Amino acid sequence: MAAQTFDDRDGWIWMNGKLVPWRDAKIHVLSHALHYASAVFEGERAYGGKVYKLREHNQRLIDSGKMLGFDVPYTVEQLDAATNEVLKANNIVDGYVRPIAWRGSEQMGVSCQASKINVAIATWEWPAYFSPEAKLKGIKLTMAKWRRPDPATIPAKAKATGLYMICTLSKHEAEAAGYADALMLDWRGQIAEATGANVFFVINGEIHTPKPDCFLDGITRRSVIDLAKKRQYKVVERAMLPDEMGKATECFLTGTAAEVTPVASIADYKFTPGAITKNLMEDYEKAVRA
Repeated sequence: MAAQTFDDRDGWIWMNGKLVPWRDAKIHVLSHALHYASAVFEGERAYGGKVYKLREHNQRLIDSGKMLGFDVPYTVEQLDAATNEVLKANNIVDGYVRPIAWRGSEQMGVSCQASKINVAIATWEWPAYFSPEAKLKGIKLTMAKWRRPDPATIPAKAKATGLYMICTLSKHEAEAAGYADALMLDWRGQIAEATGANVFFVINGEIHTPKPDCFLDGITRRSVIDLAKKRQYKVVERAMLPDEMGKATECFLTGTAAEVTPVASIADYKFTPGAITKNLMEDYEKAVRA
Protein backbone atom coordinates (compact mmCIF):
# COMPACT_ATOMS: atom_id res chain seq x y z
CA MET A 1 0.00 0.00 0.00
CA ALA A 2 1.32 3.45 -0.93
CA ALA A 3 2.17 5.85 1.85
CA GLN A 4 -0.48 8.44 2.58
CA THR A 5 0.32 11.75 0.93
CA PHE A 6 0.02 15.09 2.64
CA ASP A 7 -2.50 16.52 0.19
CA ASP A 8 -5.04 13.70 0.33
CA ARG A 9 -6.15 12.82 3.84
CA ASP A 10 -8.97 13.44 6.26
CA GLY A 11 -8.79 16.18 8.84
CA TRP A 12 -8.72 19.92 9.29
CA ILE A 13 -6.19 22.68 8.70
CA TRP A 14 -6.45 26.12 10.28
CA MET A 15 -6.07 28.61 7.44
CA ASN A 16 -6.41 32.38 7.59
CA GLY A 17 -8.57 32.39 10.69
CA LYS A 18 -10.77 29.32 10.28
CA LEU A 19 -10.69 25.54 10.06
CA VAL A 20 -10.99 24.20 6.51
CA PRO A 21 -11.20 20.57 5.36
CA TRP A 22 -7.69 19.18 4.83
CA ARG A 23 -8.09 18.64 1.07
CA ASP A 24 -9.38 22.19 0.57
CA ALA A 25 -6.35 23.92 2.12
CA LYS A 26 -4.83 25.05 -1.17
CA ILE A 27 -2.89 27.98 -2.61
CA HIS A 28 -2.53 29.27 -6.17
CA VAL A 29 0.40 28.15 -8.33
CA LEU A 30 1.44 31.79 -8.70
CA SER A 31 1.81 32.38 -4.98
CA HIS A 32 4.88 34.51 -4.38
CA ALA A 33 6.22 32.10 -1.77
CA LEU A 34 6.43 29.26 -4.32
CA HIS A 35 8.51 31.33 -6.73
CA TYR A 36 10.59 33.47 -4.37
CA ALA A 37 10.62 31.55 -1.06
CA SER A 38 8.90 34.40 0.80
CA ALA A 39 7.63 32.18 3.62
CA VAL A 40 8.49 31.39 7.22
CA PHE A 41 7.49 28.37 9.26
CA GLU A 42 7.82 26.51 12.54
CA GLY A 43 8.16 22.89 13.58
CA GLU A 44 6.40 22.07 16.84
CA ARG A 45 5.59 18.92 18.71
CA ALA A 46 2.59 18.04 20.86
CA TYR A 47 2.97 15.69 23.81
CA GLY A 48 -0.18 14.65 25.60
CA GLY A 49 -2.17 17.18 23.60
CA LYS A 50 0.05 20.11 24.57
CA VAL A 51 2.67 21.74 22.35
CA TYR A 52 6.05 22.07 24.02
CA LYS A 53 7.24 25.70 24.08
CA LEU A 54 4.21 26.81 22.03
CA ARG A 55 4.54 30.50 22.89
CA GLU A 56 8.24 30.57 21.94
CA HIS A 57 7.56 28.91 18.60
CA ASN A 58 4.75 31.26 17.64
CA GLN A 59 6.74 34.30 18.69
CA ARG A 60 9.60 33.12 16.50
CA LEU A 61 7.18 32.74 13.57
CA ILE A 62 6.20 36.38 13.98
CA ASP A 63 9.82 37.48 14.37
CA SER A 64 10.87 35.49 11.31
CA GLY A 65 8.17 37.20 9.25
CA LYS A 66 9.52 40.60 10.25
CA MET A 67 13.00 39.53 9.11
CA LEU A 68 11.49 38.75 5.70
CA GLY A 69 9.79 42.15 5.64
CA PHE A 70 6.21 41.22 6.48
CA ASP A 71 3.90 41.16 9.47
CA VAL A 72 2.16 37.91 10.38
CA PRO A 73 -1.48 39.12 10.68
CA TYR A 74 -2.15 37.38 14.01
CA THR A 75 -0.91 37.90 17.54
CA VAL A 76 1.02 35.24 19.36
CA GLU A 77 -2.05 34.67 21.55
CA GLN A 78 -4.22 34.11 18.48
CA LEU A 79 -1.70 31.67 17.03
CA ASP A 80 -1.56 29.79 20.34
CA ALA A 81 -5.36 29.49 20.37
CA ALA A 82 -5.46 28.42 16.71
CA THR A 83 -2.87 25.72 17.37
CA ASN A 84 -4.91 24.28 20.21
CA GLU A 85 -8.03 24.46 18.04
CA VAL A 86 -6.51 22.47 15.19
CA LEU A 87 -5.04 19.88 17.57
CA LYS A 88 -8.47 19.32 19.06
CA ALA A 89 -10.20 19.21 15.66
CA ASN A 90 -7.83 16.47 14.48
CA ASN A 91 -7.82 14.56 17.80
CA ILE A 92 -4.03 14.79 17.98
CA VAL A 93 -2.50 13.83 21.32
CA ASP A 94 1.11 13.15 20.32
CA GLY A 95 1.98 14.69 17.00
CA TYR A 96 3.71 17.28 14.89
CA VAL A 97 2.49 20.84 14.25
CA ARG A 98 3.46 22.93 11.22
CA PRO A 99 2.56 26.65 11.18
CA ILE A 100 3.53 28.58 8.07
CA ALA A 101 3.11 32.17 6.89
CA TRP A 102 3.62 33.17 3.26
CA ARG A 103 3.12 35.85 0.63
CA GLY A 104 0.22 35.07 -1.66
CA SER A 105 -0.64 35.46 -5.36
CA GLU A 106 -1.88 39.04 -5.55
CA GLN A 107 1.34 40.24 -7.16
CA MET A 108 4.02 38.39 -9.13
CA GLY A 109 7.62 39.55 -9.38
CA VAL A 110 10.52 40.16 -7.07
CA SER A 111 8.65 43.11 -5.61
CA CYS A 112 5.42 42.02 -3.95
CA GLN A 113 4.26 44.88 -1.76
CA ALA A 114 0.59 44.16 -2.55
CA SER A 115 0.70 40.46 -1.70
CA LYS A 116 -1.48 39.21 1.13
CA ILE A 117 0.17 37.42 4.05
CA ASN A 118 -1.46 34.04 4.59
CA VAL A 119 -1.14 31.78 7.63
CA ALA A 120 -1.91 28.10 8.04
CA ILE A 121 -1.44 25.56 10.82
CA ALA A 122 -1.53 21.81 10.19
CA THR A 123 -0.98 18.91 12.56
CA TRP A 124 -0.61 15.16 12.18
CA GLU A 125 0.51 12.09 14.01
CA TRP A 126 4.22 11.66 13.44
CA PRO A 127 6.62 8.96 14.57
CA ALA A 128 10.18 9.58 15.73
CA TYR A 129 12.39 11.47 13.27
CA PHE A 130 14.95 8.65 13.57
CA SER A 131 13.98 5.04 14.29
CA PRO A 132 14.06 4.01 17.99
CA GLU A 133 16.72 1.40 17.22
CA ALA A 134 18.96 3.91 15.47
CA LYS A 135 18.39 6.49 18.16
CA LEU A 136 19.50 4.21 21.00
CA LYS A 137 22.78 3.18 19.39
CA GLY A 138 23.44 6.51 17.73
CA ILE A 139 22.99 7.63 14.14
CA LYS A 140 25.66 7.99 11.48
CA LEU A 141 26.33 11.31 9.76
CA THR A 142 28.45 12.30 6.80
CA MET A 143 29.85 15.75 5.99
CA ALA A 144 27.73 17.98 3.78
CA LYS A 145 29.31 19.70 0.80
CA TRP A 146 27.00 22.69 1.22
CA ARG A 147 27.78 25.28 3.89
CA ARG A 148 25.71 27.67 5.96
CA PRO A 149 26.14 31.09 4.34
CA ASP A 150 27.54 34.31 5.73
CA PRO A 151 24.75 36.08 7.68
CA ALA A 152 25.54 39.19 5.63
CA THR A 153 23.98 37.34 2.67
CA ILE A 154 20.82 35.87 4.22
CA PRO A 155 18.42 36.51 7.14
CA ALA A 156 20.16 33.76 9.13
CA LYS A 157 18.07 34.18 12.29
CA ALA A 158 14.77 33.62 10.44
CA LYS A 159 13.22 30.18 10.13
CA ALA A 160 12.61 30.81 6.45
CA THR A 161 11.72 28.19 3.85
CA GLY A 162 14.40 29.20 1.36
CA LEU A 163 17.20 28.65 3.84
CA TYR A 164 16.41 24.92 3.88
CA MET A 165 17.15 24.24 0.21
CA ILE A 166 20.77 23.27 0.95
CA CYS A 167 19.55 21.21 3.91
CA THR A 168 17.33 19.12 1.64
CA LEU A 169 20.18 18.68 -0.84
CA SER A 170 22.56 17.65 1.93
CA LYS A 171 20.15 15.21 3.59
CA HIS A 172 19.24 13.58 0.27
CA GLU A 173 22.92 13.10 -0.57
CA ALA A 174 23.56 11.66 2.91
CA GLU A 175 20.67 9.21 2.71
CA ALA A 176 21.72 8.09 -0.76
CA ALA A 177 25.13 7.23 0.70
CA GLY A 178 23.62 5.26 3.59
CA TYR A 179 23.79 7.90 6.33
CA ALA A 180 20.97 9.28 8.48
CA ASP A 181 21.98 12.92 8.11
CA ALA A 182 24.84 15.29 7.34
CA LEU A 183 26.87 17.77 9.37
CA MET A 184 27.12 21.20 7.78
CA LEU A 185 30.00 23.60 8.19
CA ASP A 186 29.60 27.35 7.82
CA TRP A 187 31.18 29.59 5.19
CA ARG A 188 34.31 29.89 7.39
CA GLY A 189 34.77 26.13 7.62
CA GLN A 190 33.59 25.96 11.23
CA ILE A 191 31.09 23.38 12.53
CA ALA A 192 27.53 24.68 12.20
CA GLU A 193 24.67 22.17 12.49
CA ALA A 194 23.02 19.12 10.98
CA THR A 195 20.43 19.62 8.24
CA GLY A 196 17.57 20.15 10.68
CA ALA A 197 19.07 20.00 14.16
CA ASN A 198 21.75 21.58 16.32
CA VAL A 199 24.82 19.60 17.38
CA PHE A 200 26.61 19.12 20.71
CA PHE A 201 29.89 17.40 21.63
CA VAL A 202 31.14 16.12 24.99
CA ILE A 203 34.85 16.93 25.41
CA ASN A 204 36.62 16.21 28.70
CA GLY A 205 33.29 16.02 30.52
CA GLU A 206 32.14 19.41 29.22
CA ILE A 207 29.43 20.05 26.63
CA HIS A 208 30.61 22.07 23.64
CA THR A 209 28.35 23.43 20.92
CA PRO A 210 28.86 25.86 18.03
CA LYS A 211 27.82 29.45 18.66
CA PRO A 212 24.72 30.11 16.52
CA ASP A 213 25.93 33.22 14.74
CA CYS A 214 24.98 32.10 11.22
CA PHE A 215 22.31 29.44 11.82
CA LEU A 216 19.17 29.03 13.89
CA ASP A 217 19.49 29.07 17.67
CA GLY A 218 17.01 26.25 18.14
CA ILE A 219 14.33 26.34 20.82
CA THR A 220 15.16 22.72 21.67
CA ARG A 221 18.85 23.68 21.71
CA ARG A 222 18.20 26.32 24.36
CA SER A 223 15.98 23.94 26.34
CA VAL A 224 18.69 21.27 26.43
CA ILE A 225 21.32 23.81 27.46
CA ASP A 226 19.08 24.78 30.38
CA LEU A 227 18.62 21.11 31.32
CA ALA A 228 22.37 20.55 31.16
CA LYS A 229 23.04 23.50 33.45
CA LYS A 230 20.51 22.18 35.95
CA ARG A 231 22.65 19.04 36.15
CA GLN A 232 25.70 21.26 36.74
CA TYR A 233 27.24 20.34 33.39
CA LYS A 234 29.48 23.02 31.96
CA VAL A 235 28.19 24.20 28.58
CA VAL A 236 30.58 26.03 26.26
CA GLU A 237 29.20 27.87 23.22
CA ARG A 238 32.05 28.73 20.87
CA ALA A 239 33.50 28.47 17.38
CA MET A 240 34.44 24.84 16.68
CA LEU A 241 36.64 23.44 13.93
CA PRO A 242 36.03 20.01 12.37
CA ASP A 243 39.23 18.41 13.67
CA GLU A 244 38.05 19.07 17.24
CA MET A 245 35.58 16.23 16.77
CA GLY A 246 38.53 13.92 17.35
CA LYS A 247 38.59 15.04 21.00
CA ALA A 248 34.89 14.33 21.63
CA THR A 249 33.67 11.16 23.32
CA GLU A 250 29.94 11.81 22.91
CA CYS A 251 27.89 13.67 20.34
CA PHE A 252 24.16 14.35 20.05
CA LEU A 253 21.68 16.36 18.01
CA THR A 254 18.80 18.46 19.31
CA GLY A 255 15.66 19.68 17.59
CA THR A 256 11.88 19.59 17.73
CA ALA A 257 11.88 16.60 15.38
CA ALA A 258 15.15 15.01 16.53
CA GLU A 259 14.50 15.72 20.24
CA VAL A 260 17.83 14.53 21.77
CA THR A 261 19.41 12.00 19.40
CA PRO A 262 22.81 10.36 20.04
CA VAL A 263 25.34 10.32 17.21
CA ALA A 264 27.63 7.30 16.70
CA SER A 265 29.78 8.78 13.97
CA ILE A 266 30.38 11.80 11.75
CA ALA A 267 32.44 10.78 8.73
CA ASP A 268 35.53 9.10 10.28
CA TYR A 269 34.96 10.44 13.80
CA LYS A 270 33.45 7.93 16.26
CA PHE A 271 31.44 8.59 19.42
CA THR A 272 29.81 6.42 22.08
CA PRO A 273 26.46 7.49 23.55
CA GLY A 274 27.33 7.95 27.22
CA ALA A 275 25.95 9.15 30.53
CA ILE A 276 25.65 12.83 29.61
CA THR A 277 23.72 12.11 26.41
CA LYS A 278 21.46 9.56 28.10
CA ASN A 279 20.76 11.86 31.05
CA LEU A 280 19.77 14.70 28.75
CA MET A 281 17.58 12.38 26.67
CA GLU A 282 15.72 11.38 29.83
CA ASP A 283 15.53 14.94 31.14
CA TYR A 284 14.14 16.22 27.86
CA GLU A 285 11.53 13.46 27.71
CA LYS A 286 10.36 14.44 31.20
CA ALA A 287 10.36 18.17 30.35
CA VAL A 288 8.15 17.86 27.25
CA ARG A 289 5.57 15.84 29.17
CA ALA A 290 5.60 17.89 32.36
